[in-house]
This record gives sequence, structure tokens and C-alpha cells, in this order.
Amino acid sequence: MPVESLGLALGCLGDLLFGDPQRGHPVAAFGRAAHAVEQRLWRDHRGRGALHTALCAGGAAAGAGLLARTARRSRHHRTAGVALTAAATWAVLGGTSLGREARAVGAALDAGDLAAARARLPHLCGRDPQALDEQQIARAVVESVAENTSDAVVGALVWGALAGVPGLVGFRAVNTLDAMVGHKSPRYRRFGWAAARLDDVAGWPGARLTAALAVLAGPDPRGAWRVARRDASRHPSPNAGPVEASFAGALGVRLGGTLAYAGRVEHRPVLGAENRPVETADIERAVRLSRRVSLLALAVAVAGRHVGSVFVNRTGTVKRSSTGG
Repeated sequence: MPVESLGLALGCLGDLLFGDPQRGHPVAAFGRAAHAVEQRLWRDHRGRGALHTALCAGGAAAGAGLLARTARRSRHHRTAGVALTAAATWAVLGGTSLGREARAVGAALDAGDLAAARARLPHLCGRDPQALDEQQIARAVVESVAENTSDAVVGALVWGALAGVPGLVGFRAVNTLDAMVGHKSPRYRRFGWAAARLDDVAGWPGARLTAALAVLAGPDPRGAWRVARRDASRHPSPNAGPVEASFAGALGVRLGGTLAYAGRVEHRPVLGAENRPVETADIERAVRLSRRVSLLALAVAVAGRHVGSVFVNRTGTVKRSSTGG
């Protein structure tokens, strides 16, 4: 098995067993560094935001590339490569923590403790929990599980298969920057434009794979395909749309509608309008679908990396033979 494939599999196992570290998370360290750079660079200007994105995301990917190159040149290069890829994969994935937080909100709702559910919701998304009732919180959790299955798991695996450790780290850096500055608040409307657009580009393949796997792995493939094909393009986000629409169809629920964030309200199109409203029990169903999609994405990433390695090796052999090497 190629180094990257084995590292991806071991990193996924690490996330499954341990989840995110409680202290010293590399993504949190990157966030603090990016915030420090922002404090020095911020202007209400797209160019400054583009520079911030290039320095932070480019620096993270370049640093990861340097580590990968050092591992390849080490005496025990295969072991070092597997260990580095596994560590990077574990660091950037968030599937286990996503499921844990979603279930914590679901448990609070099951217990009738709306205050506890509202207090826990910010761990998953940036909506104003005080403006949400029980049904709206459950819907917010299902939507967050769907979107973060792509952002926190599948997208990272896709870029890990495509570009190894630099792909893993670069994708997580871009995604983190988008969460920090890529929203439409007065401070970041222009400064965060580059981070948001780059995140749209980086997230495109993972979102499509997530949607396709949700159709295949969900309890209602036909319904998932119908809603995804019809409603995905109605969502304002080019990547959240396919993912949330496929989850809505697969679970037979209605997503979208009015959303309340700090200081603003958004009215989004409804996805799966013919389906029933989300219930608390759907949180567990969404988490289980997310887990199935994540495991299938790992299989696709490992297989894709293996096929790519075989193709590169055979191409190299043919070229050497044709030149008499």
C-alpha cells in the first residue's frame, strides 16, 4: 500500500479512537497565528485580505511540504512518511468531534433542557442559539453535520489523496481561514473575500463527493438524488448546497429557511420542501449517515491514491524503457 494511503487510513483510525485533542490542537495554533497576522494586515480592502490568505494558507502548505520532503529524504523514509501523513490526517479531521458535539446537543434536547442545547450549539455553528426553538436547533445541528462532513472529513481526505501532507494541511488552513474571516460581517465583507472564494474552490471536489456518497449511503437514495438534483443550486453556497440537499433527501427532512446569526438574519431557500420538519431523533440519523459517508470517502481516497501511484510507476517504467534506461 502506498505511503499516503496507509497514512490516511491510520490518521482516520486515530480520529475515530481519540477525536480532537483537548489542548494544543494544531488547527487552533494555526488560528492564533492567522489572527496575529490579521491584526497587522487588516484593512477594509480585498487586496489586504488576499495577502493575508496567501501568507497564512500558503505558509501552512509550504511548511507541510518541507516536512514531507524531509521525511522522504530520511533514512527510514517509508516509516517517516506514513507517520507524518497519519499525524497530519488525524490533526485535520474532525469527524469524531463533530458527531460528539451533535449528539451532545441531541441529548440535551431529548432531556428537555433547551438552555443546555442552546449553550452547546455554538460548538457546531455560528448561529444565534437564543433565537432558536427546539425544532430549529435540531435543524441547525443536522445542517451543520451535513456541511462539516464535507469540510471536516471528506474534503480533507480528497486533498490528502491528491496532494499528500501539503494537501491535507493546505485544505484545513483554507477552511479555517474561511471560518475566521470569510463571512459577510462589516469587518470581513471585503477583507475575507479571498479566503471565502479560495474555500469555495478548495471545497468543490469534497462537497460533490460528499453529496454523491450521501445519495449512495443514505436510507433513501432515490429521494436524496431527487432533492440534490433539484435544490442544490438554490443554496447560496456552491458547496453547502449539494451536501445539505443530499442529506435532506437521504433523511427525508426539510432543511434551509430562515437563519439567525449574530446581528443579521438570512432567508435561505428550503431544501426538500416536500419532506417533514427535522426532529431531534434526526440528529442521530444524520451522525450515522455522516459516519458512513466518511468511511466511504476514506475508501475512495485510498483507492484513488493507489491507482494514481500505480499509474505513475507504470508511466515512469515506460519512459525509462523507451529511452533505453
